[in-house]
Amino acid sequence: MSDVHIQSVLAQMRQLSSEASATAAPERAAGNGPNFGEMLKASLDQVNETQQAASKLANAFSAGDQNVELTEVMLAVQKAGVSFQAMSEVRNRLVEAYQEVMRMQV
Repeated sequence: MSDVHIQSVLAQMRQLSSEASATAAPERAAGNGPNFGEMLKASLDQVNETQQAASKLANAFSAGDQNVELTEVMLAVQKAGVSFQAMSEVRNRLVEAYQEVMRMQV
């Protein structure tokens, strides 16, 4: 992968991060932001969509589609893997937090 391509991906990630923090700040200040369950559900849906898109690209490449490049497939598969690992880590942390709360004595 070229350095230029990596830099463009990093620039996109920074832009999305700044947009997300800009939209989240007014919602938090007003107190009417989405609840935790909605945010978790949206994240799960996004991970699922990423995995489905990677699967479709891989199937298209395997079928011999000339419009799908190997690098595109590999990037999509890696994105899906990273997003799944991140979601698994969030789940693990939630389970740990729940167990810690259950160990507390009242």
